[in-house]
Amino acid sequence: MGLARRLAALGTALALCLGLTACSRQEQTESDFAPEEAERLVIYTSHKAEVWRPIVREFEERTGIWVTVETGGSSELLERIDQEQDAPRADVMFGGGVEGLAAYADCFTPYTARDADKLDARFSRADGLWTPFSTLPVVLIYNNKLLSAARVTGWHDLLSPAFRGHIAFADPEISGSCFTSLVTMAAALGGDWQEDVRAFAENLDGRQLDSSGAVLDEVADGGAWLGVALEETALKYVSDGADVSLVYPKEGTSAVPDASALVKGAPHEDNAKKFLDFTISQDVQQLLGERFYRRPVRSDVSGDESLPDLAGIRLVDYDVDWASKNREGILMTWAFYLGGEGAA
Repeated sequence: MGLARRLAALGTALALCLGLTACSRQEQTESDFAPEEAERLVIYTSHKAEVWRPIVREFEERTGIWVTVETGGSSELLERIDQEQDAPRADVMFGGGVEGLAAYADCFTPYTARDADKLDARFSRADGLWTPFSTLPVVLIYNNKLLSAARVTGWHDLLSPAFRGHIAFADPEISGSCFTSLVTMAAALGGDWQEDVRAFAENLDGRQLDSSGAVLDEVADGGAWLGVALEETALKYVSDGADVSLVYPKEGTSAVPDASALVKGAPHEDNAKKFLDFTISQDVQQLLGERFYRRPVRSDVSGDESLPDLAGIRLVDYDVDWASKNREGILMTWAFYLGGEGAA
């Protein structure tokens, strides 16, 4: 039985079980059912529930491991992991751009996952600092009622005075995907990255959103004309009926993977390794294309055939190490010009 069908069957069985036992167990608490410490796992994730929940639930069913999930923005969770180094609470960081994970390398223990030899070499890391999950091209999106396709073609549009104050973008210090987008833009334009960051920040005219998810809402609702998003999120909005379109920037874009990493000193390290193995298993990777508009990182798993082939998309040379080493400087430059301190 395929993973998607197994998940549906699991949901039905769980609902029946809960219905039959609710009355007799009303007085019981979670501690009555909780397993031993050796059978637990704590995951911090920046993924939306629609992504992490079916994967975690299937992992629990297959392994019998009790999983606790705590959610938040990737930068927020990485900072928590850093602050908890003396007494780690999390076992796995599930999600977030790889440059963010690399910037917090001291918080993680390298691990080479089972089936790592099946990964596309473009999206893996030899030392195992992180385990790739899916690859996520960055795209531009625009509201079809406010702009025509001819008006939005590439990154240079984000610097155009014609769009000043009409662009949706989230705080790159909070949103890992927006940080990736910022570095992608600089790499694609190929000029002075500080000048490009300055021009883009000033063109927002002080309008910065709190999350990458809000970018799609803002554009779909007409609060902004255009914005920057991940391919996966944009395609989901289109499939849900939003009157928006997406563009792969003509100057090029990135297809940086999001990933998972083993927390150094993880209280449940063996279980954490099992979960990392599971995220790149053939079943989970196949599910990415079937349900989430995501591109798998395994070379032996085909993605959603409706997506354009990566070979036909112009990709920039995204330097993950440079992005992670210069993260603080990039964010400081962004904040400086967004706030208007650098304006003439």
